[in-house]
Amino acid sequence: MSEQVNNQGKQKQSNAQAPLVKEDLRVIEGVPFITGAIFDCDGTLLDSLDAWRGIEGVLAHEAGVEVSTEERALFTTFTIPEVATYFHEVYALGKNVSAVQDLINEYMMNYYHNEATLLPGVRVFLESCARANVAMSVASSSASAYLEAGLTGTGIREYFSAVVSVDDVGASKREPRIFNYSRELIGTPKATTWGFEDSVYAMNTLHAAGYPVLGLYDEGEKITFTELQSIADLSIRSFDEIRISPDGLFVSLL
Repeated sequence: MSEQVNNQGKQKQSNAQAPLVKEDLRVIEGVPFITGAIFDCDGTLLDSLDAWRGIEGVLAHEAGVEVSTEERALFTTFTIPEVATYFHEVYALGKNVSAVQDLINEYMMNYYHNEATLLPGVRVFLESCARANVAMSVASSSASAYLEAGLTGTGIREYFSAVVSVDDVGASKREPRIFNYSRELIGTPKATTWGFEDSVYAMNTLHAAGYPVLGLYDEGEKITFTELQSIADLSIRSFDEIRISPDGLFVSLL
């Protein structure tokens, strides 16, 4: 019951957001307009990266080890089964890989149900996309159950026609398969289907596959904002900085 009340409260907050007014708009020149959007979830829509960093600590504690900085960087590119396999095979955690996955699932489901929140500006930006009839999907390294819990709990699930996990396509974001499949589900041209990411390796995959990319700055990626600007077609620090105009153009609020 408390979750239902919280969700209703979040929805009322969403409905109360001020509409985008003409004076706010400054069209960003030199980038494609948008008809479709493929959003990463963790660190892009949801403030949930602490869950991923936290589970690494939980697994390391259970295994009685300390993971290195290099390993933490490696884990950001892993799927859940790959993380579970790594801790079982390298550190002998759990009686089998499935047992490690169960430990991860219990921790993560609790987090997504009870602690995940939206990053600044996300709800209003999604609403501007919806008003412009932008078809939207989510493509994430997280398990489908985590995604559904987090997106539903924060009140934004309704914006997305498709929610895709790497588990659904059998490949990580090191390959373009998840992005291509997500785009097929929403039925938009590649040239005007933008990928929204905070992870540099995923941005590189999108670019190599021919997608325009918006990069959301994440200090955890160990690059400067200037370096991000050289990687992505558009770079922002927060969704508070941009909107989509009714005719599908990116506009700046800065």
